[in-house]
Amino acid sequence: MDIKIGFFYLFSLLLLFAAFKVVTSRSAVHAALYLVMAFFQAAALWVLLKAEFLAITLVLVYVGAVMVLFLFVVMILDINTDSLRQGFWKHFPLAATVGALIAFEMALVLMGGFRLTDEPKTVEAIAGQVANTKELGKLMYSQYLYPLEIAAVLLLVAIIAAIALTMRERKDSKYVDPSMQVRVKARDRMQVIKMDATKDAPAPAVDAAGSEPIASQATAAAAPGAKA
Repeated sequence: MDIKIGFFYLFSLLLLFAAFKVVTSRSAVHAALYLVMAFFQAAALWVLLKAEFLAITLVLVYVGAVMVLFLFVVMILDINTDSLRQGFWKHFPLAATVGALIAFEMALVLMGGFRLTDEPKTVEAIAGQVANTKELGKLMYSQYLYPLEIAAVLLLVAIIAAIALTMRERKDSKYVDPSMQVRVKARDRMQVIKMDATKDAPAPAVDAAGSEPIASQATAAAAPGAKA
């Protein structure tokens, strides 16, 4: 068996394992990490197919941007996954039927591709002579230039809109001007007062006759059942 075929089966098994764990993991964070693993295995398969540009794009875009953002949102929101699992077995027959149908369609496509004999050799010969990244760049900036520019404009508008949504003033948020924080001084925020560590308790007040303290007499008079 060729070493490329061995790597293909290895990456394929790891990809299937990661995809299975994405669906069956109880933690959303673990599912996202397994999805990152699945993306890496798919990128390795692209490298075996000599599609280096697609492989590095998959890693940079999905792993480096989308999944990092997804992990950040999941950890910030602290989603309760127990409520999402309710009714799982109720909808399981429909989901299993759809999954079996998709697997059957993929099997038909793959088996039809395996019956080809001459076409893969021609494609492999062409791929060995022409750099696919160079040809893809020529197509993107010549034949598909306008769709590429439209996509770039849409991404720019999305970035500006996200910044505008975060920069707006909200009445329910406590906002402090950073320039005021920089100009503030310690003496404006805190005042140091000198106090003694200990202080003697005041002596109880007595009347002129030298009887018990006035405060005690007032307490006894206010007590219920006291005689005048």
